[in-house]
Amino acid sequence: MAAADVYSAPAPLTSAAGVLSLLQENEDQLKVFALQKLNAVVDQFWAEIADFISEIESLYEDDRFPQRELAALVASKVYYHLEEYNDALRLALGAGSLFDVSKKTQYVDTLISKCIDEYIALRVKNVEARAGEEIAAIDPRLEAVVERMWDRCFQDGEFKQALGIALESRRLDKVEQSIVSASKMEDMLAYCFDIAQTVVTSREFRRQVLQVLVKLYRSRPNPDYINVCQCLFFLDDAAAVAEILTQLIQTPEGALLACQIAFDLDENENQQFTMEVSKRLPEEKADTGDHPQAAQLQQLRSILAGTVAIELGLEFLYRNNHTDLLVLKNVKNALDARNSVTHSATVFTHALMHAGTTVDTFLRENLDWLARATNWAKFSATASLGVIHKGHLKQGLTVLNPYLPQHGVNVSPYSEGGALYALGIIHANHNDADTVKYLLNSLHATQNETVQHGACLGLGLAAMATGNEELFEELKNILYSDSAVAGEAAGLAIGLVMCGSASDKAVQEMLAYAHETQHEKIIRGLAMGIALTMYGREEEADTLIEQLSLDKDPILRYGGMYAVAMAYSGTNNNRAIRRLLHVAVSDVSDDVRRAAVIGLGFVLFRTPDQVPRIVSLLAESYNPHVRYGATLAVGISCAGTGLREAVALLEPMTTDPVDFVRQGALLALAMVLMQQTEALEPKVATVRKLYEKVIADKHEDIMAKFGAIIATGIMDAGGRNVTIALRSRGGNKKMAPIVGCALFTQFWYWYPLMHFVSLAFVPTAVIGLNKDLKMPKNFEFKSNVKPSLFAYPAPLTPPVAAEKSKVSTAVLSTTAKVKAKAARKEGTDMEVEGDKKKDDKDVAAEKEAADAMEVEKKEEKKKEEPSEETLSNPARVLPAQVKYISFDQQGRYVPVTKGRTSGILVLQDRRPNEPEDLLVPTQPATAAAATATPAAPAAAVAPAPAAAAASAEQEPEAPEPFEWEGTSRQ
Repeated sequence: MAAADVYSAPAPLTSAAGVLSLLQENEDQLKVFALQKLNAVVDQFWAEIADFISEIESLYEDDRFPQRELAALVASKVYYHLEEYNDALRLALGAGSLFDVSKKTQYVDTLISKCIDEYIALRVKNVEARAGEEIAAIDPRLEAVVERMWDRCFQDGEFKQALGIALESRRLDKVEQSIVSASKMEDMLAYCFDIAQTVVTSREFRRQVLQVLVKLYRSRPNPDYINVCQCLFFLDDAAAVAEILTQLIQTPEGALLACQIAFDLDENENQQFTMEVSKRLPEEKADTGDHPQAAQLQQLRSILAGTVAIELGLEFLYRNNHTDLLVLKNVKNALDARNSVTHSATVFTHALMHAGTTVDTFLRENLDWLARATNWAKFSATASLGVIHKGHLKQGLTVLNPYLPQHGVNVSPYSEGGALYALGIIHANHNDADTVKYLLNSLHATQNETVQHGACLGLGLAAMATGNEELFEELKNILYSDSAVAGEAAGLAIGLVMCGSASDKAVQEMLAYAHETQHEKIIRGLAMGIALTMYGREEEADTLIEQLSLDKDPILRYGGMYAVAMAYSGTNNNRAIRRLLHVAVSDVSDDVRRAAVIGLGFVLFRTPDQVPRIVSLLAESYNPHVRYGATLAVGISCAGTGLREAVALLEPMTTDPVDFVRQGALLALAMVLMQQTEALEPKVATVRKLYEKVIADKHEDIMAKFGAIIATGIMDAGGRNVTIALRSRGGNKKMAPIVGCALFTQFWYWYPLMHFVSLAFVPTAVIGLNKDLKMPKNFEFKSNVKPSLFAYPAPLTPPVAAEKSKVSTAVLSTTAKVKAKAARKEGTDMEVEGDKKKDDKDVAAEKEAADAMEVEKKEEKKKEEPSEETLSNPARVLPAQVKYISFDQQGRYVPVTKGRTSGILVLQDRRPNEPEDLLVPTQPATAAAATATPAAPAAAVAPAPAAAAASAEQEPEAPEPFEWEGTSRQ
């Protein structure tokens, strides 16, 4: 019976010729039968069927044929195998319901992908169509297939995939449906907010998506006000944020959340927005009690003003300063003090290593060395005090008072200009009216271009992004004086003040003057100023970018590349990336090509893992300027990540034959490895040794040596407690760090701009605050990992002076024999030198001591390191350590925001009736006050008198009187 079954089974088809012959018949039923059979075997015999494709298509086009859709499906599959995907898609759409999107075959998946791409392209074209442009018609059948695809995603629970298609095709209704239909709506809301920043390339559509998110967040039973306010921040809706804060402070728990929201908004470092929120809060008079929540409103205003966060950061950096002064000492001793470049680099490094700590011990201990700084080096050295005391708002003027311009006192203009610049750094991005007024008065009171240079930079920093029209006019007057030195700073300052405003008036006036002036320095300052004005404007900046990119002046084309970097920073915009890559390989100017490659780092910093891959070919370019740009692009985008792909790309470039490429590679490595430990990344030790080697090598080029010195400071910046962060913990990009990094890269032309990198420094800390914004001592939390994994680097040990061993006197063999003979005569056992032997007892004692030491070492090894560590408030927590932090949910203090494990945390006190043990601020002003004393680094400003006074104070006492009797002669 089994054999009969085998023989009765139909033989497998070896050809479709018989079935294809039925297509020649006149009967429609036979043709339908043939199509049914062909549909079943088309994947096997598509090559034969392809010869009859015209007949099959004619059946589809025949309106009278009963199975037109079947004919379209068969023809579509044949075209698919022929890799004619456009024809395959056209016929698949004609197949109607027979094209089943639920089938998981390669044919279906490929055509659905093609269908979605086509639909997205048409939708984007229609949405972005300008007035007067024709709107492309979308085939209803195409839309029907995409709709069915969404239905399939919802049925299969693929909500993220549905959301991605909805965002790319600009379908807000499907965006909302994808989020609402998800089982975990909170996760989908967070996911949508994240990809809206990276996937959505249109600024206008991103705003619409965030408006949908705000609506959905508010529809929840317990709205996530923190994320709502982050969305409103991007939407620039200060009124809505102020309304939420006012609503929250009605309850004690809500007041804590309002404080946390205020800290998060301040972290975005957009003072124009926070000032607007503060203005829209209800007016309060704490002394008269006109408002029931007057105290809470006062707290919110102080947080939004930025003073609270700045003071907390200053306290943390001062308290946790772990700068290794021996590193600085070794750098200083290894260099030739007569070389002004390396001398300035060491001063820069000192400022970076002590950024925000208010500690300047090294300068006060090396006054004679510091006094070597002259002219512009003196300007930079004085300005470095601003980096050291950055954020020291209360004592800033006191610290800098000896160097600031004073009526009737003739001080070096370089020190005065540097001090005004330093004052701006101290108050950077913190619009203090008194400081701005002081700087403006100083600008009015001088005609010296060096002092004007420092005053303009200080004004730009202090009034950053305020859009102050009065300051714009004042700076414009300095610009029109046509002084190269003052004009360059005025151009930069205008860009800083108007940062992100896209002011058409400012842009057109700067552009017109850039074409008129003959000074390259002024043109370069204006080019960067124009770029800063377009910060974050995305498509709005396209017209200006196109105009700058086509300009015949290479300096303005250079500004155009930075305009792309600033306008599209952190957006991953494909159009911006394509423009930068095109210019990087096509422009005739090396400067423009270098700027284009650096710009990639700014555009792509949200996805640092992509940057090494994108610039890998540029890093091998024959043009050294392109290679240099690739190093800084990787350094800026991958800063503080410790990304191994970035290190692998940069490490070979430290041996590049061109000195400035090596400089860029050394700087970029320091940026990437900031706040990375040797336990996490073994390359850290290798890189530190590389810096030591380059600095100590007397035959190394000055430019590479300069890079190694600065890199040493960046790697240990802020007392080893800060990193470079271009975006906030909430996901929004931070204006001040992005602008700071952009101007830091201009040190290629002007070394004093090196200090701008300090704007990008962010403390790596967890700081817990109670309802009164004080730090409780007994707030503790755990780091669930071995302490050594994230410990501070071990300090260097000073070299131990080797003891001079007495050289044994050579003894002749004849002398030894004579002494031995004399000893035998005297009956004593004299030892002959060279034949000393240890006593057996001494040997045994030494052996026992050695064994005991080995046992002690083994016992030390047996002591295992704990697997966790308890940290006290405030604590240093590295970015890589954040995921290991946990809080005791049963403890007295718990963060008001769940899941937040870094930054400033507002705490809920679960036992408010118990007394609190609070940390008393250490008042860094005490240490800083010494700077203003005569023995402070005033040598940088007035080298001769201060250095002489300091040396006179430290000179040892004269020896007691004595009589010299001469030397006796034998």
